[in-house]
Amino acid sequence: MLHVPLYDPARSYQENYDNGTYGDFSDGKTYPQEGEPTYDFLGQKVFLPFGIPAGPIINSNFAKGAFDKGFDIVVYKTIRSDYYPSHPFPNILSVDIKGDLTPDKMSGNLVANKNYYEPLSITNSFGVPSRTPDAWQKDVKKAIGFAGVGQVLILSFMGTVKENQTQEEFINDYALAAKLSLETGAKILETNLSCPNIGDEGLVCYNLEVTEKICYAIKNVIGNTPLIIKVGYYKKDQQLEKLAEIAEKYVQGISGINTLQVGIVNSRGEQALPGKNRQRSGVCGATIKWAGLETVQKLMSIRKKRNYSFSIEGVGGATLPEDYFEYLKAGADSVMSATGAMWNPYLAQEIKESEEKAMGIINNWSTSRI
Repeated sequence: MLHVPLYDPARSYQENYDNGTYGDFSDGKTYPQEGEPTYDFLGQKVFLPFGIPAGPIINSNFAKGAFDKGFDIVVYKTIRSDYYPSHPFPNILSVDIKGDLTPDKMSGNLVANKNYYEPLSITNSFGVPSRTPDAWQKDVKKAIGFAGVGQVLILSFMGTVKENQTQEEFINDYALAAKLSLETGAKILETNLSCPNIGDEGLVCYNLEVTEKICYAIKNVIGNTPLIIKVGYYKKDQQLEKLAEIAEKYVQGISGINTLQVGIVNSRGEQALPGKNRQRSGVCGATIKWAGLETVQKLMSIRKKRNYSFSIEGVGGATLPEDYFEYLKAGADSVMSATGAMWNPYLAQEIKESEEKAMGIINNWSTSRI
């Protein structure tokens, strides 16, 4: 069932930032959690290794709404080392697609509209906006304070491409963003390598040489603070193998995937998202779950084969409680939902209730066998 979304697609980014959250996320009701958290998430105890990835949580008000509704791992939307504007409105649209967004379909176009339906898939195009560091640092500290027992806020950050910039300057900007992020007191950091910047298909994570240099530079700044790298979908297994090597050397977790890129048009076949470089846009939701699961399975296989220790955070298309369990079965150590969580404030609660029911059945079965 689709509820009023956390972020209102009918409003601009600034309107959402100033006035959000919406629907039941803003009703002030807090989901009660009893007992002690038992899951270890990169050194932090949480009630459930499930949460919301970088994207919908654009400020502390959104973080509070998510924590209140029982999402125990919440990622604050990716920030930069300086101000950066949002893409023009609209930023979120529904996409008309049946089944999986396969590589064959990705080479064409999807028709976008404002009709949201299940199974839910959308395109989002924000351009990774950021306020100035003095503003977002203050707000991140406020967001951290909204985390209850068994909950944790992760801060996502990235570097910015600038005109006539050298590779070294780009990497240094990642390091600066890491330094500024560390100053907030966030217990876990995530660096976004999966948004348009450089490298094949425009993603940093596909340029593995630069990815390793960025990870090295960041770790020199943040020391022992746990670091997650957010990546896209890798078509070639060799690339994922190399990424895993880099992760094992420098970071504590890999989060994947982000979105899958495809052309977005309106019902007349025209560009649906106005502005430069927005002919193609990231699609997320149910239609990309296959890619997220495949990535988790492959990372799990690599980790096992090479005896690596990095954590795997499964992201992509988790819109229903059963998706959470499917990701765990595939090898994920934690699971994140953006699109699903946006339209269902009770998703984390539904998963917790499903888990409790399953444990009850197991315990009853075990007792009856004695």
